[in-house]
Amino acid sequence: HLDSFARVSLANYLKKKKGFMLVSHDRTLLDEVIDHILAINRNDISLEKGNFSSWYENKTRQDNFELNENEKLKKEINRLEASARQAADWSSKVETSKHHMTWDGPIDKGFIGHKAAKMMKRSSAASNRKEKAISEKSKLLKNIEVVDDLKLTSLPNRSGNIIYVKNLSIKYDDNIILNNVSFNIEDGDRLHIKGKNGSGKSSIIKLILGENITYTGEVYMMNDLKISYVSQDTSFLKGSLKSFIENCYIDEVLFKAILRKLDFTRDQFEKDLSSYSEGQKKKILIAKSLCDKANIYIWDEPLNYIDIFSRIQIEDLIIKYKPTMIFVEHDESFSDKIATKGLIL
Repeated sequence: HLDSFARVSLANYLKKKKGFMLVSHDRTLLDEVIDHILAINRNDISLEKGNFSSWYENKTRQDNFELNENEKLKKEINRLEASARQAADWSSKVETSKHHMTWDGPIDKGFIGHKAAKMMKRSSAASNRKEKAISEKSKLLKNIEVVDDLKLTSLPNRSGNIIYVKNLSIKYDDNIILNNVSFNIEDGDRLHIKGKNGSGKSSIIKLILGENITYTGEVYMMNDLKISYVSQDTSFLKGSLKSFIENCYIDEVLFKAILRKLDFTRDQFEKDLSSYSEGQKKKILIAKSLCDKANIYIWDEPLNYIDIFSRIQIEDLIIKYKPTMIFVEHDESFSDKIATKGLIL
């Protein structure tokens, strides 16, 4: 939950330290301060010199090499299977022909036997090469992170302002939280609200969501605006997944398909939501939002506890489908990739 300013302070501190271990999903922070990666992969554990970017580049290169090799070996195995089967069929037919007569008299069984044995030897050699190819293939793809593409269907927006805010000021008791803040959202805009913890980011979101916030200034929102919201808080997630689906009026098949793409196993669907890890709870809220057909998606710190591969997966989704968004996020790498405009408080 550290804001981006605190993360810079943390990075500056760690740069002066010698000998530490850091567990983080923040790629910018990792690149700033580490010189080795200890990767807990699906099949093994590896240690590599460098930062996150160099490790990820090497992993991507290795994954692509293995995927290409896997495809080559699949084709080779199919070819060798066909070759072995054909040679074995020929051998069987030749062997059978020893018992036939020709117009010229008895067949030379020695020649026929030699030809059948030669065909069988060719079939055996093809089978051996196939088994070797299968063995080589089995060594591949052990550490491939299978990341499926996500989809999103947003509602079309009219031209012009969807949300317009001018000279917005908010105060609680005598404390001024915001003072004269202005911004607008049009179709396709993805506004990144950035600021220190307590600077009023969540207050803006609550106001747009219709909560009872006392303010001054102008706030305009499009009529019948449909909002899909991912909250920072996950503590309310309790009970069965089925009840959550029914209460949210979302498509169960689509919702579970998205969760499967976000690395949920089927047995997790039967567990109580309160038993989920914090990362899994966040994925529940994100998956629910991706099921919503909305004019605008408002996500408040969606990536807390979310693993790096899922972050990249969500980035790719937003870049591809270009939904209209307001989001608060302290992951600079994520924000830089998807934001089209920014608001610094």
